[in-house]
Amino acid sequence: MEFELWWLLGIPVFFGLGWIAARVDIRQLVSESRSLPRGYFKGLNFLLNEQPDKAIDAFIEIVKLDPETADMHFALGNLFRRRGETERAIRVHQNLLSRPDLPQEQQVHAKYELGMDYLKAGLLDRAEETFNQLLDSQYAVQARRALLEIFQREKEWPRAIEAALGLQEAGAGSRQKEIAQFYCELAQDALVHMHPEDALPLLEQSLQADRTNVRATLLIGDAQLAQGDVEGALLTWRRVEQQSVPHVALVAQRLMDGYTKVGRPQEGVNLLKSYLEQASSIDLIEVVFKAVIELDGVDAAKQLVSAELRRTPTLLGLDKLLEARLMDAPAALWSELSMVKNLVHGYTQKLARYQCSHCGFKARQFYWQCPGCSRWETYPPRRTEELNVMN
Repeated sequence: MEFELWWLLGIPVFFGLGWIAARVDIRQLVSESRSLPRGYFKGLNFLLNEQPDKAIDAFIEIVKLDPETADMHFALGNLFRRRGETERAIRVHQNLLSRPDLPQEQQVHAKYELGMDYLKAGLLDRAEETFNQLLDSQYAVQARRALLEIFQREKEWPRAIEAALGLQEAGAGSRQKEIAQFYCELAQDALVHMHPEDALPLLEQSLQADRTNVRATLLIGDAQLAQGDVEGALLTWRRVEQQSVPHVALVAQRLMDGYTKVGRPQEGVNLLKSYLEQASSIDLIEVVFKAVIELDGVDAAKQLVSAELRRTPTLLGLDKLLEARLMDAPAALWSELSMVKNLVHGYTQKLARYQCSHCGFKARQFYWQCPGCSRWETYPPRRTEELNVMN
């Protein structure tokens, strides 16, 4: 290809065109920024400096000056909701919806925000009605998530199952673990009302949704026990080991009571000791400790907790060892041991907590659903101090 002289002439032409285009963009940007009210930048600055109260005041001024600014209404409503002023957030979004000239897309957005206001305010019936109106909109997935939260709060488990299945079909990820827990909730209610025959089919559905669901296995055993089938319950509870070894601590007392009921307590103790070798925990030691005292005496119990303390040194274990020592301590040492025991026990009460792995909420008892963040199966079956030692 031969060199052409006009190529050199084209270079400054292209450069000039680029310079003109840049100038036009800059002028447009400056023009648009000048059209924005000063309060907008003040409010934005307050938000960036984490001063939501002052940001709200700035945005209120903008809305007063230009009540047609929908974006400002959305920002203001969200700020009210985040600050807990749900009544004001509701009024803002209701005012938006009352505007006949509001574009369809913004109407749907305002309706979704209004539903979130109702949900935050605890007006669950209004929130449910609002989100149901959004199931055919671009906010369908968000609406289904909100409906799932509402049904869980209201403990409407069949509707929660339906909502979770709808989310799965919408491509919002698997909800099988939650669905399994919803069936467990229904089964738990049936057991409370002394209907084990109704609980068993629900628990089978739970395991179909999630084969690793330990709670379903525990409740199947409870239902079998309620029907008088102790041997069947024992076989069922022993399946927990196959699902999750750490969770055997949750079934330990059931197993010990069951083996005692059929007249084979030593078999139960031996089984739980084998579990201790696989997954030691203070809850499991507690059950075995009491059983060993009854069957083999205080000396055997002391040897048990001493061995476990050497293997897993925790204050919770030390507390249990001191309890065993006090049972046959000489009168001269009993007072001092008792004082040490009380000091250690008082401190272990602060450590003997289960902790949610998602939000960190601590509780004295084990929960399948965290009371703090409402997530399912976020509590490890071990106490916080034991987890710290393991880590």
